Amino acid sequence: MRPAGPLDSPHEIDGAGIEGLVAQHLRAWIAYSNNPCNLYYWRTKSGVEVDFILYGQETFQAIEVKNSARINNKMLKGLTAFQEDYPEAQTVLVYRGNERMLINNILCLPCEQFLRDLIPGQSIGTAVFS
Repeated sequence: MRPAGPLDSPHEIDGAGIEGLVAQHLRAWIAYSNNPCNLYYWRTKSGVEVDFILYGQETFQAIEVKNSARINNKMLKGLTAFQEDYPEAQTVLVYRGNERMLINNILCLPCEQFLRDLIPGQSIGTAVFS
């Protein structure tokens, strides 16, 4: 995804790679769907952030991507803050684990499942949140 240098750790490079992969799939889903929406990034003044916000007439989701096979509370911080500001949004944590679960009203999905269910022309809400 980007040039690597002597100061980059493999974990940092893999994290950027999985985020880039999800970004590419989200952009393709937007381009080929009949549900026009925009892709944004969200960050507060205090530095809390969410990787992707999908916002459109029929879509409002916040998606955080983590390069980890396990989930901890720190990983949910951005999505939890987003939920407080926008309770109507659906929130998803995409991670490298194998288990689909719901934690504090945040849907946690394995990356492979999330990408497989991201089908152009189908609502993300139908495929991912059902």
